[in-house]
Parts: sequence; structure tokens; C-alpha cells
Amino acid sequence: MKTPQHEDHQHTHTTDFNQLLKANGLKVTKPRLRVLQVIADKKTAINQPELEKVFGSEIDRVTLYRILASFEEKGILHKVLDLHGTATYAICSTKCSADHHHDQHVHFICSVCNSVFCLDEVAIPKFNLPNNFSLHSIAINAVGICDSCNAEIAI
Repeated sequence: MKTPQHEDHQHTHTTDFNQLLKANGLKVTKPRLRVLQVIADKKTAINQPELEKVFGSEIDRVTLYRILASFEEKGILHKVLDLHGTATYAICSTKCSADHHHDQHVHFICSVCNSVFCLDEVAIPKFNLPNNFSLHSIAINAVGICDSCNAEIAI
């Protein structure tokens, strides 16, 4: 059962997502809104096979693939490879665009459950590059054990 608070949260997301899609020149469709809703509500990044399970027959595989690809291209989502090389997706920073991703943060990958967490609060060090080098993106992955897996191990 949805609580009124949950419905308000969901309504806010939908309104924001409508604006996000329009700002990126994408048509507002139910499948696009659903993908954004599911990804935004996750504590961790999520991969396409997991999304396919969530949506079942609601969104077919090809449509989901196209949505994820267009969202990544537009700077709405960023892709991180997990420990098995599977692409996982998370919502980008509002500073991201089709021209440049600004999700300059550490990704923590749990070596037990393989979950990928965006650690926005962990600062990325400044890089002093040689002359005539230009930086396009930074990808720093930290591997360890997440809080949930640590709690299970402690039991």
C-alpha cells in the first residue's frame, strides 16, 4: 500500500523527470518515466538484466536498451561496470550533459554482493596532467564489502 508521503515523493519525481526529459530533447513517455523512477529509487546502480526483471512484459528488452543508451548519451544516466563486467546504471548529476559527464565521484563495488554504490561525498583528487593533455572523465572504483554484507558477516 502506498502512503500519501510515498505518492508525493513519486509525483515530485515524475514532475522532475518530465522536465528532465524535455530539457534533453526527449519525448516524455511512460517507459522512460518508469525507467527513471526505478533507477532513482534504488540505493545502488542497477543493470539491464535486473531492470528487465522489474519491468517484466511492461517494457521489452529492445526498448529498455534504447532508453538506457539514449539516457547515457544525453547525460541523464552514467554507466559503471561491476566486478563481472556488467554495465550498471545510476542517475547522473544535474551538471551532466550530452557533451560532458560531470559525475566525478568514487564508485564502491561490493566484492560479496557485487552492488555498485555512487559515493558522491568522497572527493576526487585533483589531477596534474602533463601539458597538452585534456581530461574527459575520471573513473575511480573502490572495491570492498558494503554495509549490508558486513552486517551479515558479523552475525
